[in-house]
Amino acid sequence: MMSSNYTAIDSQNVSGSVPAAAGPPGQVAVKFTESNLQTFPPSSSQGKISGASGPPRDADDSFSKPVSGSDEPQQSGWFRAFTIAAYKPYFDVDTSDVLERIKDSLLPFTGSFSEKTADRPDLYGPFWICSTLVFVAASIGTFITYIAHKLQNKEWNYDINLITWSAGLFYGYSTIVPLCLFLVLKYFSAPSGLVQLLCLYGYSLFVFIPALCLSLVPWEIVRWVVAGVAGFMSATFVALNLKHHIASAGERWFFIVAAIFLLQLALALVLRVYLFNVTV
Repeated sequence: MMSSNYTAIDSQNVSGSVPAAAGPPGQVAVKFTESNLQTFPPSSSQGKISGASGPPRDADDSFSKPVSGSDEPQQSGWFRAFTIAAYKPYFDVDTSDVLERIKDSLLPFTGSFSEKTADRPDLYGPFWICSTLVFVAASIGTFITYIAHKLQNKEWNYDINLITWSAGLFYGYSTIVPLCLFLVLKYFSAPSGLVQLLCLYGYSLFVFIPALCLSLVPWEIVRWVVAGVAGFMSATFVALNLKHHIASAGERWFFIVAAIFLLQLALALVLRVYLFNVTV
């Protein structure tokens, strides 16, 4: 019954495309084009999706392009001082380097610290030395005043100004004094590296860390001796390491070294009066 409505398909025309089937009048003939489904993926493709594994042609390839030079924008002149990359070399030290430099600061009479750090001065050690001094000074100063008030049965209140005062003293001293000395040496035609001066003064303050710890001793004479010894060691360390360099400034080199020495002693005196002292 159904065979009368459709025309038989010639088996010789099966390969390639499928011919249109003849149907009764009024029906639409459907024709299928040639297909390559036997090959997957196709050898050639149209549009943006291809057989290759690369991104589309109109994709943004800015991330795949090789970057020339470093991964940070290069700056020149004074603009470079405001980039992180300018300070990376001064923090490129390990624990052994810092410990070696701390040991040299506790042996002030050798005077070889500047020679050892001439090629690689660092700011890592000075930063943490100053930070430790701020913490130790505030902690010990608070503890001493607390014990003193309790022993005398007096009311005790925490003084937050001790932290800000300590931070201003140590950070300010280790920054402003080397900067002023840098300008003075440059004026007398004996210039020295600013970072090297910052490194020298930063490590010169390490001796005050154990000195502040010894200020817990309740005897005033011991506190004066500890402050005096620490100040003398710190002043000698700075003066001897700058002596040979400042000698090129002419006849006035002695006065410059003497001023440096006395300034370190003045720092020790300030610490003795304000941090090594107990006020109740």
